[in-house]
Amino acid sequence: MKRTKIVDLFAPEKLGHEVSVMGWVRTRRGNKHVQFVALNDGSTIKNVQIVFDMSQFTDEQLKPITTGASIHVTGLLVESMGKGQTAEIQAKTLEIFGTADPETYPLQKKGHTLEFLREKAHLRPRTNTFGAILRVRSALAFAIHKFFNERGFFYLNTPLITASDCEGAGAMFQVTTLNLNDLPKDESGKVDYSADFFGKPTALTVSGQLEGELGATAIGQIYTFGPTFRAENSNTPRHLSEFWMIEPEMAFYDITDNMDLAEEFVKYCIGYALDNAKDDIEFLAQMYDPELIERLKFVVSNDFVRLTYTEGVKILEESGRKFEFPVYWGADLQSEHERYLVEEHFRKPVILTDYPKEIKAFYMKQNDDGKTVRAMDVLFPKIGEIIGGSEREENYDKLLTRINELEIPMKDMWWYLDTRRFGTVPHAGFGLGFERLVLFVTGMTNIRDVIPFPRTPNNAEF
Repeated sequence: MKRTKIVDLFAPEKLGHEVSVMGWVRTRRGNKHVQFVALNDGSTIKNVQIVFDMSQFTDEQLKPITTGASIHVTGLLVESMGKGQTAEIQAKTLEIFGTADPETYPLQKKGHTLEFLREKAHLRPRTNTFGAILRVRSALAFAIHKFFNERGFFYLNTPLITASDCEGAGAMFQVTTLNLNDLPKDESGKVDYSADFFGKPTALTVSGQLEGELGATAIGQIYTFGPTFRAENSNTPRHLSEFWMIEPEMAFYDITDNMDLAEEFVKYCIGYALDNAKDDIEFLAQMYDPELIERLKFVVSNDFVRLTYTEGVKILEESGRKFEFPVYWGADLQSEHERYLVEEHFRKPVILTDYPKEIKAFYMKQNDDGKTVRAMDVLFPKIGEIIGGSEREENYDKLLTRINELEIPMKDMWWYLDTRRFGTVPHAGFGLGFERLVLFVTGMTNIRDVIPFPRTPNNAEF
């Protein structure tokens, strides 16, 4: 008999038919006459109850069925008379795939803290919480591809290994085949990279944006969706060393087009998750964040507020609020500032634009005032910045001047400047940190809980 996933069991037409299910045991209870097993196969947050009539099974047969064990059951799917489920299976056959020793299985008990489960990242997907998070994450990933495909974007794969630092932060993981115990040196005592695999210093990318611009200025509209890396020694609940980014780049877009797309994009993804991961989101709301669904629906149904950085700073300065980090024009706004604007002042998502050029990247288009650039940050409740983007500087001379001001090595930038030398066009783009989107949609509070295997300082075990 062909296996039926548990998610497909609850259709009315399945009642009265024999089914075959396979999964992992959540709980087992009962008495000498009847035993009840809650089974889950990961396809849904819902368990199916298996009923074992002990006149047809022995205690010895059921003894291996403990929390975490994997089993295969066939039986009749019938309407359930108990609370909490619409259907249950009257077991006819039982096969034990794998046991889980109650004395050593780490997830034997309920109520483990999220901190404990981070130490068991290889097993935590089997819990209800992390099963729900992974299914929501999957739904959001599908929504991203669907959104861009429906709008004529092309999916571009940009390199993970790069010789350029897009953000200019320098916090990159180096890639090398050199013997670290015996590094070759040149006459000045510096490492001789001519002997390395690529013949020059290379690192894991922090962003696919620069290469994405090459795609956009050739085939019009592209998006990247892949892993990025940052070697910051940061242990906050908002930072990872390995994370996923979605980065669309669009030729012939200005800053307003960019903001319109960003707002439409995040609303689409959140709406898709509400429609297609409803059970999981409801479970997470019940367990962790009672206001989650209301907050998600609010974001989808309301226009985002748009204002300049200068206007935002003025609101913060006049708020009377004492912030941990001082607010002044020219300051790089912190999460507390962003969340005040979103959660307390406007009570809506906010798009801030026209930031001081000194706190933004070299490639952003300069405004006529000589002080600001056409940057945009999308700010969300509980998260702060969820999207960062800009209209890109398409003027060769202005871009070259900015590169020289920041002393960015020309050997790393010649190819990027070529897009401004040959057929330059207005263009724009943005980056969305995927984990921050998943964080918002699931209602979790630590970014390490929304990626299957978090990579953070001193943590790369699983």
